[in-house]
Amino acid sequence: METGKRVTKRRAETRQRLLEAALTVFAEEGFGRSTVEQICDRAGYTRGAFYSNFASLDELFLVMWEQRSQELITGMRTTFGELADTEPGDVRSVVERLLPAIPLDDVWYRVSAEFTAHALRNPGLRRVMAAREEAILAAVIPYLEALLARIGRAVPDPMTLGHALIAVHDGTAVQCLMEPDNATVWQRRTDLAVQVVTAYSTGGEQ
Repeated sequence: METGKRVTKRRAETRQRLLEAALTVFAEEGFGRSTVEQICDRAGYTRGAFYSNFASLDELFLVMWEQRSQELITGMRTTFGELADTEPGDVRSVVERLLPAIPLDDVWYRVSAEFTAHALRNPGLRRVMAAREEAILAAVIPYLEALLARIGRAVPDPMTLGHALIAVHDGTAVQCLMEPDNATVWQRRTDLAVQVVTAYSTGGEQ
C-alpha cells in the first residue's frame, strides 16, 4: 500500500507534467484552440488525471502563471541579493543589472498574451490576474526602493513606479522578441527603463 507521502509526490509530478504539456500545446495551438484532450495526449495521461488536478483550462493556466510569478520573484530577489554587497553606481547601472533578471520568453509571451485577452472578457479572471500582478509588485518593489536608496534616490510612489516599469516591460517585449538580434531595440528598452526610474524617483545619482 502506498503512503500518503508517495501519493502526494506522484500527484505533484502529474500536475507538473500536465503544466509542461499545456505550455507546449498552448504555444503551438493557441490558448483558445487548445483542449484538455490535447494536453492529456501530450502529457501521456487520461482526462481523469487532468480533472483530478484542475477544474478547467483556466485554472491550469492560473497555476502556471503563479509558478512563473514565483520564479520571477525568486530570480529578482536573487539578483537583489547579489547586488547587496556591490556598489550600485547610478540609475543606469541599477537598471542594467536588473533587466536581465526579467526573462523575455517567446513561448511564454505567446501563451500569456492570449490568456490575457481571454481574461479581459471574463471579469473573474481579470480580477485574479490583477491581484496577482499587485502581489508581484508588492514582493519586488521594496528591494528596488532599497537599492535606489543606496544611490540617494527616494521613491515617492513605489507602486506607481512598479506599474510604469511593467508598462515598459510589456511595451518593449514584442519589439525585442520580434528582433532578438537587434542591439538597438534592446538598448532602447534599457534607455526607456532608465528614464522611467529617473522620472519616478528623486535626488541622488541619475
